Order: sequence, then structure tokens, then C-alpha cells
Amino acid sequence: MDNLFHPFKLNDTLTLKNRILMAPLTRCMADDNLVPTQAMADYYARRADAGLIISEATIIRADGQGYPNTPGLFSSAQIQGWRKVTDAVHDKGGKIFAQLWHTGRVAHPHFFGGEYVLAPSAIAVEGTVPRMRELVYTLPKEASKKEIAKLVEDYSQAAANAIDAGFDGVEIHGANGYLIDQFLHHASNIRTDEYGQSPENMARFPLAVVDAISNRIGAERTALRVSPGAYFNMGTDAKDREVFDYFLAELENRQLAFLHLGIFDDSMTFDYLGGTASSYLRTHYSKTLVGVGGYTPESGSQAITEGKFDLLAIGRPFIANPDYVAKVKAGEPLVEYSDAMLGTLV
Repeated sequence: MDNLFHPFKLNDTLTLKNRILMAPLTRCMADDNLVPTQAMADYYARRADAGLIISEATIIRADGQGYPNTPGLFSSAQIQGWRKVTDAVHDKGGKIFAQLWHTGRVAHPHFFGGEYVLAPSAIAVEGTVPRMRELVYTLPKEASKKEIAKLVEDYSQAAANAIDAGFDGVEIHGANGYLIDQFLHHASNIRTDEYGQSPENMARFPLAVVDAISNRIGAERTALRVSPGAYFNMGTDAKDREVFDYFLAELENRQLAFLHLGIFDDSMTFDYLGGTASSYLRTHYSKTLVGVGGYTPESGSQAITEGKFDLLAIGRPFIANPDYVAKVKAGEPLVEYSDAMLGTLV
């Protein structure tokens, strides 16, 4: 497994000390103003041996919130709270990206006192809000062109705020059935204007966000997470393949820090992708790719050796093992993750 511990040059700006990334893990532990706490700073600092930490998903503005106590990056207090986190990670020799998030139709007005949530189309997601089962998802409002332009602007501002907070870069959350991903799938996007129907139109808003952030903070500090296979908060549609074929070809022409698969289990296969989501991405994207989804150190190392992806993101095992990298390198046994660990930041 030596290849996991070799430094990896993302670009002329950023070199990682190893190929193991800490995947974004929503913990719902910010304070009531969505400000990161000292406990969060300590939590991330203990995991600074990762080649790169990707923060828990962090909302770009108030109406992007879909879960309780998820941190933001739109107020001065939130920026200062994150500065304590990034300083703590950097003091331990680590690097950290902020994952920028708007949940779209998975948001709930309860959290921000609004009248509605925004989405590509007026199609509700079924069910209730996790951790707050009394909240039933609402019918979203189809975002107007003016509202879409403001969203692009607010993503860009959140990226600038992340740099002000000391982050080394940002990962745009374009996966897992949230706002950006909702534009890319036919089950959630039935628009008939320039943001719907065709691959070019459905990718227009996601690419606008990528370009606005890249122009604001530099493409070398901008990454993206994507879910070409619909599997979470999203129905499947074989026509999605055409959308992602186009979208990935456009991303190939950009110089992003990396592209990151968004999936819980990469053994899942999708008929319309011709297999796993990671193999589909590798076929259509030749630049730095991050694999994730149930890999062990051994299977992840083997996948890197075989060229299936370049970097390995680890999720829940990092919750159970703050010293994950050191344990793997030393061949020590790992503590098994359990949901009971979600109650505290250790």
C-alpha cells in the first residue's frame, strides 16, 4: 500500500503529503448561528495527517440549509469560526478544502424562516428531514433566471469567504441530489428554458458555478464532486447519461484541482453508465480523479495502482479513527465505525 503514502502534486499551487483524503462528513455540530465551534476545530486538527481534509458540507447562504446545525460560510462570524478550524489544521501540517453546499429542494423553510425553497423545477423530494422527522419536505419554487444568476454570485462569494477563512481551496458539492446535481438529472429538472431539456442546457448552471469560482479563487483551488448515477434523493433516468457525457467533456477542458465521485458504495452499478460510477468517470475524465465509496486501504491502493482513480477519499472510518493514516501506515487494526459515534466529535 506504499502508493497511498506518496506525495501527490495536484498542481503548481498544491501538493498533498499523501493520497488519502478525508471525505466530507456532515456532523450537524455547528452552533445555532451555524458557526463552527472549538470542538470542530479540535476534531479536524486530529485528522490533519490526511493528505487533504474536505470539510463537512457548508452552506453558501441561509436558504441552502436542509439539516440542523450545519455550518455556513456567509456571515463574518462563520468565517471567523472556520478560521479557527483552518488554523488548527495548518498548525498540524494539514491541508483543508471547504465543501460548498446548497441543498436546493432538500432545504426546508423551517431553518431560515422563508416562504419556499429553490430548485430547478417545482418537484418535491419525498419524505421528511433527517434528525427532524416532523418536517415534511415542501414543494420547491422553480428558480427564476434572476435567482439562478444570484445563486452563481453567492457560490462565488462563498468561495472567496472560504479563502478568507484560511481554506486551501474549495470543493463544490455538485453531487448526492443537492442543488447542482438537481439541474443535471431529468427526474428533478423539467425546465423548458435554457436551463433544461438538453445536456447543454442542464449543465449550464453547474458550469457557471464552476467558472465563477475558478475565476474568483483560481481553478487550481477549485474542485467538484459529482454523482453521475442517481442514487440519493433522486430518481433514475437513462437520459442522464447524455447530460454527464457532455458535462464531463466540458470539465475536461478546465483545469480543476480534482473531480470527486459522490457515492456511498462504489460497488453499485448503473445500467445507463455501463457499470460503476467510478469507471464511468475514469472513461470520460482523464485528469485527477478521487475515488470513494466503501474502499479499504488495500482495495483503494489497488484501484490507484490500476489507474481507476488517483486519490482515495475515506469517510466513516475517519470518524472512528482520527489517526486513520498513521494506523494504516503502521498496519494497526482500525476501530470499526458505528452510528453511535455520530453523537460526539472525537
